[in-house]
Amino acid sequence: MKKSFVLALLILFVRTLSAADAPLPPGFISSEFIFDTAPFPSCHASTLVETKSGILAAWFGGAREGAPDVGIWTARKSDGKWSEPVEVANGIQGGTGQSVPCWNPVLFQPKTGPLMLFYKIGPSPSTWWGLLRTSTDDGKTWSVGDKLPDGFLGPIKNKPVQLANGDILCPTSTETRESPSQWRVHFELSSDLGKTWRKAAPPDVAPDPGGKSINAIQPSVLILPNGHLQAIGRTRDGKLFETTSKDNGATWSALALTQLPNPNSGTDAVSLKDGRHLLIYNHTPKGRSPLNIAISKDGKEWSAALVLEKDPGEYSYPCMIQTSDGLIHAAYTWHRTKIKHVVIDPAKCELPPIVNGEWPK
Repeated sequence: MKKSFVLALLILFVRTLSAADAPLPPGFISSEFIFDTAPFPSCHASTLVETKSGILAAWFGGAREGAPDVGIWTARKSDGKWSEPVEVANGIQGGTGQSVPCWNPVLFQPKTGPLMLFYKIGPSPSTWWGLLRTSTDDGKTWSVGDKLPDGFLGPIKNKPVQLANGDILCPTSTETRESPSQWRVHFELSSDLGKTWRKAAPPDVAPDPGGKSINAIQPSVLILPNGHLQAIGRTRDGKLFETTSKDNGATWSALALTQLPNPNSGTDAVSLKDGRHLLIYNHTPKGRSPLNIAISKDGKEWSAALVLEKDPGEYSYPCMIQTSDGLIHAAYTWHRTKIKHVVIDPAKCELPPIVNGEWPK
């Protein structure tokens, strides 16, 4: 055996041992893959919800994003283990046998009523339509997929919130067929668990300080202490956007860019029980690494909590929930081949401030 080969093996062993022995950053509890092998080569766009039977995850999987065989898959974590992935929806059309891809599942459990699974079906984001399935047994079985009314898509990537008046508010957006596609954020509200819907939107023309319209999609909704709402999400402008509502989502302010970078990649956010807010996103103007978590008291000034991934590659389209025990569960796409699940204690994170959009060294 050549000395150079032996030396390479020794270096690899030392690095692996050092990584295993390295202390976990404050607030970080665990990380794992939801599955090691699956019936599909590619997956993306995960979503999480807490049920009485454990944490339920969903994502889309198939040959590749946009392929006709892409369906919606779920797995459940109970007794410390994830179940095998199960396909719960596909894009097979009627009796023709032809199929179109599924996209962006979103799980949501309202305060009363069945568990909801929103997802999209269609050839592309500019032509897809929204569907809703429900479950009365924590996602073990599902109703047939009911198409949402024309012009309504449901939550486009990130979870709804249920307002104090009981309304379900879905953060959503559209992408037009023209090139380049025009992106527009809007919100869909239901007062009867999805039987009927109405829309609200920020102004169509939302100029940034440079005078151009902000193309934005995939908002997440935060609930501020005064009962106001804030949405934050993805743009083509190198930074995250924000918009606010003072009337339970009926009207919204014009979009504005924040100081936080965004590489035209999906984000998610959640308001915590202690009144703070968490944001998970790629803190970089280009690429989909690193993947970061930031914390804010007011949705304006953010502090650096954790870096979940920093190696080269794609770590993207995260989702995040707070469970009844106060912990944060997040999931995200790992190199388009797996879904990674992490658990975080937000009470234990160290929080140096993010100044002028710069992640602290």
